Amino acid sequence: MSVWHNRSEKTVYENPWFRVNLADVELPDGRHLDHFLIRQRAVALATAVNERDEVLLLWRHRFITDSWGWELAAGVVEDGEDIEAAAAREMEEETGWRPGVLQHLMTVEPSNGLADARHHLYWSDTATYIGHPADDFESSRREWVPLKRVPDLIARGQVPAANMAAGLLMLHHLRAS
Repeated sequence: MSVWHNRSEKTVYENPWFRVNLADVELPDGRHLDHFLIRQRAVALATAVNERDEVLLLWRHRFITDSWGWELAAGVVEDGEDIEAAAAREMEEETGWRPGVLQHLMTVEPSNGLADARHHLYWSDTATYIGHPADDFESSRREWVPLKRVPDLIARGQVPAANMAAGLLMLHHLRAS
């Protein structure tokens, strides 16, 4: 069995959202290597599907990749905050829609060769519009998109974030079953 062992770690940079650490990793053959890794807070994501089988998405620009795409409302889980409550809070803040009872869809590790982040995806089959989103700067627009369009949007690169593509495909599969 090829197991890599983390023998020690030291923080080389830290801020409220993540830490960059340098680890001394022992390989299966006994050699050691320095490996940078990112320790991140948990992320909670949420969306809703309405009675017309449309999913609530955000259209936004990501300056890091200079790309546009459809996304779910998402954000870090605050200290002491319940993950499901964080997902509901993010959806409300970013879309102006309050989800009904949230159901856990999946948990993914988007980049487990570099970071320890876990992204927890939730969805609801109801949502109530409460007004213009508090965090409207998060996206250019918010739309109810037919769930049947999801596979095509992903295939055309319009859902570039892997965690969100995986969640939307799972949701599409569950609703089609």
